[in-house]
Amino acid sequence: MDTNFLLQAIIYLTAAVICVPIAKKLGLSSILGYLLAGIVIGPYVLGFIGQEGQDIMHFAEFGVVMMLFLIGLELEPSKFWKMRKFILGMGSAQIIGTTLLLFLGCVLFMDWRWETALAVALALALSSTAIVLQTLKEKGLSNTSVGRSSFAVLLFQDIAVIPILAFLPLLSTVNIETTNDAPQSLITGFSNWLQTLIVIGSISTIYFAGRFLFVPLLHIIAKTRLQELFTASALLLVVGVSYSMQLVGLSPALGAFMAGVVLANSEFRHELEGDIAPFKGLLLGLFFLGVGASINFQLILENPLFIFAFGAILTLVKFAVLFVISRFHKKNTDQNLLFAFGLSQAGEFGFVIMSFCMQLNIIPNVLANQIMAVIAMSMVATPFLLLINERLIYPNSRIKEKATEIKKDNDFIDEDNPVIIAGFGHFGSTVGRLLKANKVKATILDYDSDRIDVLRKLGFKVYYGDATRLELLKAAGCENAKLFIAAIDNPTVNLQVIETLKKHFPNLKILTRARNRIDAYELIDHKVQHIYRETLYSAVNMGVDALVELGHRKYTATRQGQQFIKYDEITTRKLAEKRHDKMAYMITIKEEIELQEQLLKSDIYSQVAATNHSWDSEHLKKNLSESSD
Repeated sequence: MDTNFLLQAIIYLTAAVICVPIAKKLGLSSILGYLLAGIVIGPYVLGFIGQEGQDIMHFAEFGVVMMLFLIGLELEPSKFWKMRKFILGMGSAQIIGTTLLLFLGCVLFMDWRWETALAVALALALSSTAIVLQTLKEKGLSNTSVGRSSFAVLLFQDIAVIPILAFLPLLSTVNIETTNDAPQSLITGFSNWLQTLIVIGSISTIYFAGRFLFVPLLHIIAKTRLQELFTASALLLVVGVSYSMQLVGLSPALGAFMAGVVLANSEFRHELEGDIAPFKGLLLGLFFLGVGASINFQLILENPLFIFAFGAILTLVKFAVLFVISRFHKKNTDQNLLFAFGLSQAGEFGFVIMSFCMQLNIIPNVLANQIMAVIAMSMVATPFLLLINERLIYPNSRIKEKATEIKKDNDFIDEDNPVIIAGFGHFGSTVGRLLKANKVKATILDYDSDRIDVLRKLGFKVYYGDATRLELLKAAGCENAKLFIAAIDNPTVNLQVIETLKKHFPNLKILTRARNRIDAYELIDHKVQHIYRETLYSAVNMGVDALVELGHRKYTATRQGQQFIKYDEITTRKLAEKRHDKMAYMITIKEEIELQEQLLKSDIYSQVAATNHSWDSEHLKKNLSESSD
């Protein structure tokens, strides 16, 4: 096998470019596409990369390192304090519950040494931060109740890695020097208690270095005003901290996370996020690809019953613990299922803990490799479990819950208003507040229980419910309402609501939100007349302000902005018909742009209010005043 770096890069990138779009086309997540790509090109399928190709994991794991650094940057103390109930409550319950059940099972049924059983249980109790967060992001669930709960549990797990790695040396009863194949570090061979002190000292060093070294250094770099130098400094920071942690036998990702937490309150937080984010996305994809390539199918075939049975038991145990925790925190059945399935896998830190356990000789190498195969298989299975939940389990659970969901929060709708608003986030609440200020009553529907609690405290009367359900729409008064404002954050859900409305309430006028032109095309296909694109109106407003600042008359600039919106909406409906024919689509775009520019130019000369200076910019008013003097 040719190990030339460029050839290896071509193989990895080609596999990703082919498999990921196929996965997305089939309605699967991009993560599954990367995992399948890794399996296909791995040493046990097509063999495009041999066993030595698995060394790419050392490079790909840097994507996880950067992701943990960005998570740390987002964890401001104030934000952590607001989420303390979920982080400490749900996170600790999940870790303790899963570890206890797995530990007892391994001791009682597998007859393992208690040290081995405890180490394995701790490793498997952790979920995959990379898979869960990426999946939530792709599905648009990051800011929902499920997304926040998942983030809280994952955050606690990431923090828990610190005491777990500090605790593991205490489980070792064998002289470290007797381990031959395990990875070595600077503290290898030290006594267990001394290793624990060194681990704690290393973490403390990162904290103080961040406060008194990193931030002053970034101040110096910022003064050079060289963007590329600041980007290099950000990478140096992440790489340096990660390498330092690796020297003492700890996870590089753990060090990056700690560095991010330290810098969360610094003025460079957003700059660092912007510089690191592009590298994180690419390397995370490479990480998932590497996980797929690293699955040892030969090891699985040697003992398939143990690995698949152990993997199934692991998933069931974690699912049960997570489901009970979610139920205890009064989540709905659909939220419980998504939360439990999403975090039911083992995670990337499991590989770290298993490697550390081999170094400490807590777990035999053969068993450790089998456990790592279980971890990899559970990560690969997660997208499939989520797909099964989304396509089969979730719809059935919703049918069973229909009769009880509205009663649960006592959301009996006793209003019959002329306007109904579905989705009361940033977009919907802006519309709602404008209507309320003009004494227009509206029935407000939302499906995020946390958001509803906040809105009710602010004085809004909001009803909990899934607006895709026909009976809820009837209860809200759609049969008699004049307007329905569809302002749900998720475009897919928004479209489902409109489909239901068009089918059952054809005479109801719909005003709907669209994020961009692509979303608008789908709405146009459903014969929706009143579409409001977020990107269009905010961009035009900015353009109008830019013209005014440059000295153009405010009347002229505002009129041009309104005309631009009018022409662009006409163009969008023309493009919607031809978007499936790429050649015709591109030709139409070019023609419409030229036509639009001609219409706007001709409109300037047709204005009749040339002497109306009440719309003029301050700059022009000042010039006119000076000339009159």
